[in-house]
Amino acid sequence: MDPINSSGTPPALGKALNRRDFLKSTAKGAVLTSLAVVGFPTIVPASVFGKNAPSNKINIGQIGCGRIARSHDLAETFKYDQARIMAVADLDRNRLAGGKELIEGWYDKKMGKKGYIDVKTYDNYQDLLANKDIDAVIISTPDHWHAQPAIEAALAGKHIYLQKPTSLTIEEGRMMSDAVRKSGVTFQLGSQQRSVNPWPQFKKACELVRNGRIGKLHTVHIGLPSDPAGGETTEMPIPDNLNYDMWLGSTPYVYYTVDRVHSQTDPYSRPGWLRCEQFGAGMITGWGVHHIDIAHWGMDTELTGPIEIEAQAEFPKKGLWTVHGDYEVQAKYDNGVTMLMSSKNPNGIKFEGSDGWIFVTRGNVGVTSTDPTSGGKQNEAFNASDPKLLTSKIGPKEIHLYESPEQHGNWLDCIQSKKETISPAEIAHRSCSACLLAHAAMKTPGKLYWDPKKELFKNNEEANKLLSRPQRYPYGTNYIKSVGRS
Repeated sequence: MDPINSSGTPPALGKALNRRDFLKSTAKGAVLTSLAVVGFPTIVPASVFGKNAPSNKINIGQIGCGRIARSHDLAETFKYDQARIMAVADLDRNRLAGGKELIEGWYDKKMGKKGYIDVKTYDNYQDLLANKDIDAVIISTPDHWHAQPAIEAALAGKHIYLQKPTSLTIEEGRMMSDAVRKSGVTFQLGSQQRSVNPWPQFKKACELVRNGRIGKLHTVHIGLPSDPAGGETTEMPIPDNLNYDMWLGSTPYVYYTVDRVHSQTDPYSRPGWLRCEQFGAGMITGWGVHHIDIAHWGMDTELTGPIEIEAQAEFPKKGLWTVHGDYEVQAKYDNGVTMLMSSKNPNGIKFEGSDGWIFVTRGNVGVTSTDPTSGGKQNEAFNASDPKLLTSKIGPKEIHLYESPEQHGNWLDCIQSKKETISPAEIAHRSCSACLLAHAAMKTPGKLYWDPKKELFKNNEEANKLLSRPQRYPYGTNYIKSVGRS
């Protein structure tokens, strides 16, 4: 549906960042002078690294407490004794209360006594970031609310676990990655296929490919699900428990209908916003970040991107939901490898080389019970042209990739050790960028030529307009202000 109102770009206030000036200042690898105005911490919070470190607890604030937070991020973080989840923020008061109840109930059960912790609640995540007792945040919000809170968390000196994708646009993703680098905080993207629990086959597949077990790699096939059209378009009253204006954030104002946000009767089911282009790009980023990240890992292209890309896609002609349906994408990398993505392929990644192939996927296991199903016939989770490849040992002098037992645990360990995580900000940005480039190609006829260093299309100014979106004041990365520091 057409928006009934949208905002232009009024002048920024106070210490707000201007995206164009920010990008200009970093285009040639310069120091982030725009961010330096508000300052970054040069040391990590003392509450994490005191005299008794690493035994100190890492105080964590949970930003967003919907489906993925409850069933995945909180559930995984609860397992680690060094973590203490002490606060939660959400724009839906019902979810906020549910998050507090869930966290407190878990600690009560673990400690064997009632009232072990009083979880602080915040209607606005920026107030959570201003709490100096909080060392780190987990951001489990809708896609259009990823980059801004991540940048603000970096400004506040908070370590960050961010659900994928990193950003709604490539420009704000670049801002986020640079902000994290400048701040020195520990960042982890929720690209948990890199960690060996619960899917060790992804790391093994990439090691086999990087060590030449299938000869010279020339093609990578990726299969991702697609979303159906549909969605109820009827305008509905905004629920009293939902701050809908802030939920829309930087995107244009549109009237409320439940299929545009999340269910109020089944609040932890798969939400409708995942299928609205206003808030994300659809499955090309929803699952694409996972699989392209693994493809980049196996291709040894984690810090770059394609140089050519073209695509075709079907988009709904009616209904509320507007993300792509079936699609085909072809991307070429500077190392000569071609990546072919299609909704008609089995959900997974197939590496093809001169001497054979290796296919890897999750099998029938998803992160949540409402994960989409495969885009084609489901193959075994780990397969190869020669089954003996799958048990091939990686020798001591061969390439051994980063081993992380589990994504959240790796993040917590790296906060304490100050080592880089398995999915740091720049690698996360690059995997998301490749997805957003595919989405731009779906919208643009013909072949696009991409410069991974400058992060611009070489031949198409219309496509370059897709690297950013207008932002609705006062929300968005154009209007970020310092929110206090630990």
